[in-house]
Amino acid sequence: MTNPVTPPVPSEGHGVDFPHSAIGRVLFWIAVVFSVFQIVTAAHVIDLSSQVTRAFHVGFLMLLTFPLIAYSRNAGGALRVLAWALALAGVAVALYQWWEYEPLILRAGRPLDRDIVIGVIALGVVFAAAWAMMGLALPLIAGGFLAYCLFGEYLPAPLNHRGYSFGQVIDHMAYGTEGIYGIPTFVSSTFIFLFILFGAFLEKAGMIRLFTDVSLGLFGHRQGGAAKVAVVSSGLMGTISGSGVANVVTTGQFTIPLMKKFGYRPAFAGGVESTASMGGQIMPPVMGAVAFIMAETLDVAYVEVVKAALIPAILYFLSAFWIVHLEAGRHGLSGLSLSELPSPLDALKKNWMLLVPLGVLVYLLFGGYTPLFAGTIGLGLTVLLILGGSAAMNLPEGVIRTIFWVALGLVAAGFLQWGIDVLFAALAVLLMWCALTRGGRQTLILCRDSLADGAKTALPVGVACALVGVIIGTMTLTGAANTFGQFIVSVGQSSLFLSLLLTMLTCILLGMGIPTIPNYIITSSIAGPALLELGVPLIVSHMFVFYFGILADLTPPVALACFAAAPIAKAPGLRISMEAIKVAAAGFVIPFMAVYTPALMLQDGGPLAEAIGYWPAVAYVVAKTGISIGLWGMAVIGWAGRPLGWPLRALAMVAAFTLIAALPITDEIGFALTALFGLGVWLGRRRQTA
Repeated sequence: MTNPVTPPVPSEGHGVDFPHSAIGRVLFWIAVVFSVFQIVTAAHVIDLSSQVTRAFHVGFLMLLTFPLIAYSRNAGGALRVLAWALALAGVAVALYQWWEYEPLILRAGRPLDRDIVIGVIALGVVFAAAWAMMGLALPLIAGGFLAYCLFGEYLPAPLNHRGYSFGQVIDHMAYGTEGIYGIPTFVSSTFIFLFILFGAFLEKAGMIRLFTDVSLGLFGHRQGGAAKVAVVSSGLMGTISGSGVANVVTTGQFTIPLMKKFGYRPAFAGGVESTASMGGQIMPPVMGAVAFIMAETLDVAYVEVVKAALIPAILYFLSAFWIVHLEAGRHGLSGLSLSELPSPLDALKKNWMLLVPLGVLVYLLFGGYTPLFAGTIGLGLTVLLILGGSAAMNLPEGVIRTIFWVALGLVAAGFLQWGIDVLFAALAVLLMWCALTRGGRQTLILCRDSLADGAKTALPVGVACALVGVIIGTMTLTGAANTFGQFIVSVGQSSLFLSLLLTMLTCILLGMGIPTIPNYIITSSIAGPALLELGVPLIVSHMFVFYFGILADLTPPVALACFAAAPIAKAPGLRISMEAIKVAAAGFVIPFMAVYTPALMLQDGGPLAEAIGYWPAVAYVVAKTGISIGLWGMAVIGWAGRPLGWPLRALAMVAAFTLIAALPITDEIGFALTALFGLGVWLGRRRQTA
């Protein structure tokens, strides 16, 4: 009989898969080569200019995207031919950028006719790839911006611009580092790809099982333990994968059925998993791809982004934990039996080595090393552990195996003294060792598969980054951000809250059709400078946009994460979305509170910090936010150790919203209402026990 808490094999959640055919093997090996190319350029084994690296990155994306989608959707012969034609066109563009690299620099701003033709092809294949991969929403938005470049001079003031020729627009968008090869593509071709590979290798090595076993052992036996396991395990895995929707369909395969088995409503189970999975993008140390783009855009150390995200992320997951605890109390849902739960200590003893790369990654990120270096080392150590574990299986247990691990650890640590070459030398030795043994060859196959899976997972992110460069290019060419920014500033002069509300709605509306990354890039480039002009610290304004870009995947009517959970939970996606909004309440509250009190994101500034000091302000706003979250949970669930009637629930909700506001005396009113609510709950319990 199978263990009831053993996770099933997760299914693929990336929308496309390698077909089981000769073409599938070709695409599989292209994906492997893509990953190897990204690793060797990141590690400077091969040194190419940044422009050429970005061009090859986009070329590989095009080469994989079109055929994979055509074959995975069983397209007809004509469409398959078209897919290969577009794929090869994308490769041709990359080769042209490489071959003509120096001449293109010398004639920048004066493109030849053939440059314009190649540029049109480059834009065409990127638009087509985004359409095939993500639907029409993002291409339509980017197309609108491109049309504005070409025809915006005919619009009435203040929407018009001075006008640009067709050649100028194509040259700006398809060459240099302002259009499709801009900062988003740079980040995709470096940090993002490496961290996706890092997550793919850890997943293959058993990190999901480790996180799940530890979560089950720590929380599975407590009230509502199944949902608490989902919050913790999905949050932990989210810090590695950085992909909310993909996380839903991997860890959700286990956590959602587990929650349903122990009495949680299907829609609520799906909402909990969706909320926790999306929260992984804001949970340090790895966070999602947006964090790297934010650091690059703001020109700050990655650790500064992590610092700003730390307290809000903890509050986000504590809020989800609190909501599921209340839901379990309301419905009398007990935990799992201790006899069928794994031991967290045993799980850590057995697989503690999987935490080593993550620990080193955190150390390097906080130690001031670049994310690119930290990601390369983290990936290298993960592969070293996988290969080393296979090699150690061929050694006798006891002293010899211990000596092997100690020696391997010392060699791995040598990168701090002698550089990354030491790590590559150790990997080369282990590769040869594993190639000579049967078990070792199986491990090499696992590593090869991880390379292919990582490249495949990176496709939607990379394509989105390339296309969103068109939007950024429009901003830099025409200054279009100023128009909307001035509108936000004019609104904010009468009410900062209305400006924030307008920005939030923009993020959520955009998020209904496009992923978090382009959503963040578009709205931050428009709203970020405007909010800065209104006195909001720059990193806080970008985190504000980041949060609502993520929450868009939980918000009706699109709610991508919730619809991904729907077939697993066997509940309507919209119903799951409504439950997810309740669970993710903190995510809607924290960005607003951080704007008025930047200490919540460990940033200087704000009237409270000036009045009582920085650290007292941090402690105060965290406590106030915690109370607000607690009140919100009791209000929406209707439980505080006993059922709550609507008068008390309404009182809790008003108290929570009053604490969120940052107006004179609202805190005093909020605390008074909180005390009144507490008195009402206490009196109700006394009447119940009398």
